Amino acid sequence: MVEASGWVDVSGEAEVAAGGIERPRITAEEFRELAWQGVPYVGQLGCEILRFAAGDVVVRLPYSELLQRPGGTICGPALMALADITLYGVVLSLIGRVELAVTTSMTVHFLSRPAPVDVLAAGRILKLGRRLAVGEVVMRSKGDPHPVCQVTGTYAIPPEPG
Repeated sequence: MVEASGWVDVSGEAEVAAGGIERPRITAEEFRELAWQGVPYVGQLGCEILRFAAGDVVVRLPYSELLQRPGGTICGPALMALADITLYGVVLSLIGRVELAVTTSMTVHFLSRPAPVDVLAAGRILKLGRRLAVGEVVMRSKGDPHPVCQVTGTYAIPPEPG
């Protein structure tokens, strides 16, 4: 979770997460490399991982005029991409490097208009099964404690080879 000071822990030393996992099964840097280089669009967003713990990930989307929409706010597609990136991190933090884990559904609730500032997305696991992972992402404009967007999503986990 993002601290009031705005600083967060990227060490991965978190409380015990779902399924009794104490440390992430992939490092923040390994996740960043996979997500940013494996999907070049993600790298273009300029996101930064602020926290990467087992089942608990915080990602910052830096504000850019390219993300604006009429009304001086951030466009929905950018927020949906941020939710997907964050949830992908949550899932991989628990299962490790599984490149073919994919989004199967996302439900997005835009709660209020985000300010034209950085957006912080806090993701957590709700249920981790063998074939599906369900998580939640809550987004806030930097400096504002009120959520601007809430997303629930499901990832399909491919079966292990053999």
